[in-house]
Amino acid sequence: MSGSKETIFDVAIAGGGYVGLSLALALKRADASIKVVVIDPKPMEQLNKDPRASAIAAAAIRMLTQLDIWDGIKDQAQPINEMIVTDSKVRDVARPVFLTFDGNVTEGEPFAHMVPNSAMLPALYEASQKLGVEFAAPDIAESFSATPDDVTLTLKSGEKLRTKLLVAADGVRSRLRDLAGIRTNRWDYGQSGIVTTVKHERPHNGRAEEHFMTAGPFAILPLPGNRSSLVWTEKTADADRLVASDDFTFEMELERRFGHHLGKIEPEGPRKAFPLGLTLARDFVKPRFALAGDAAHGIHPIAGQGLNMGFKDVAALAQVLIEARRLGQDVGAFDVLERYQRWRRFDTFQMGVVTDVLNRLFSNDNDLLRAARDFGLGVVDRLPRLKGQFIKEASGFAGPAPKLLSGEAI
Repeated sequence: MSGSKETIFDVAIAGGGYVGLSLALALKRADASIKVVVIDPKPMEQLNKDPRASAIAAAAIRMLTQLDIWDGIKDQAQPINEMIVTDSKVRDVARPVFLTFDGNVTEGEPFAHMVPNSAMLPALYEASQKLGVEFAAPDIAESFSATPDDVTLTLKSGEKLRTKLLVAADGVRSRLRDLAGIRTNRWDYGQSGIVTTVKHERPHNGRAEEHFMTAGPFAILPLPGNRSSLVWTEKTADADRLVASDDFTFEMELERRFGHHLGKIEPEGPRKAFPLGLTLARDFVKPRFALAGDAAHGIHPIAGQGLNMGFKDVAALAQVLIEARRLGQDVGAFDVLERYQRWRRFDTFQMGVVTDVLNRLFSNDNDLLRAARDFGLGVVDRLPRLKGQFIKEASGFAGPAPKLLSGEAI
């Protein structure tokens, strides 16, 4: 990282994933003179080796378009043209569809796309680098100390750098959040999400499926070609057992849940299990310090909104910082950062509660509760205006939207 010892950065971002990279890019797109550095433990050359894919909502795609990277990756993305919701047990022969969604928010604009991480992460990195974002990678932000004027950050390599604002985008187990003294409300669901990819014989036609089962949701998300990404929720012990099982056992259990509607299926690539819980930071900011992405909120994947909430953080924080800078204000000043906190904290709490309630409602084997929720799904399916509100939420357009999520420049 050239010049880091002499430079006082405007913004230092710990974490070079989707959130950290898109924040760096958004800041540089809006103001080429702003000095930004990204610190990440992974070498950037590994970005194109991530086998996973992510659901990107329409609002986030408008932001990526405004950041001038969507055109370069859209050919590798799969639009979600339709979504169905079922509620059943693994042993059930039939899975009646209780809820269906048309995939468009406007004509020709799907409410979401599935995007390979191997396409988006390198695109964000390369665009940021071209605009002059500096990188300290591989490296880790070990500790920091804040004064009224700036933050001194010590990296694992021993290097020190100074910045007006430190943004922690270092994940749900954020070390920097703990060092900043920000407390969280957190509980474990006793569930894990198995993530893998499957090939199948028949085309999915862009249809996403969410099957609510006793242990949790089983989501089939379309990828380019005859392939789909799975997010398969099980009790943690069962998930660990399945991931560690031989291929025959795993494929047999997978087929019981996946079904035969897409013909013969075959797992493709690695399978991993990730523990699921709810983590909500009580504060999003401290003097010269801000949280973004999973460091601020880790939620259940049942609604597919975790990453898109991170993009909302990016759009809101970038807008607050750039507008403050144009007014000659200090981007690390607490009153500036409080604008970001007011914008994002309630929305985050609300989504955390919604996903928690949905998970508890649908991840159980109570027949009475199952009948009640199925009735509710059927009612929603017959109310176009209510379905439209659900699509609006899933698309990322609910609530006051930052400019980037509306496709506008900051």
